[in-house]
Amino acid sequence: MKTKLDKYEQGIERSAASYKLVSKKERAEIEGVLERIRKTRNVNIRISEAVLEELKKRSQEEGIPYQTLISSVLHKFVTNRLVDEKAIRRSLQLLSSNR
Repeated sequence: MKTKLDKYEQGIERSAASYKLVSKKERAEIEGVLERIRKTRNVNIRISEAVLEELKKRSQEEGIPYQTLISSVLHKFVTNRLVDEKAIRRSLQLLSSNR
């Protein structure tokens, strides 16, 4: 019996020839990075009740647990991907008014 591949799997099959083998040292380094990424730690923080309630409301709007939302925000902050939407909107308004 032949298995029918979906488009994603077909893409993997087509690009398989472009992959290269890595050395044992490189593989160990990659696995080390992945292991550090997978590890989690519990932390305790003090946060105002008002902020926590707002986080819980936002998490419900997003459909995710509030602890996951907090973790996501912290991750985006440390990777410089946290975006200030109001600042972006102001910048866009300034740009469009200068035209």
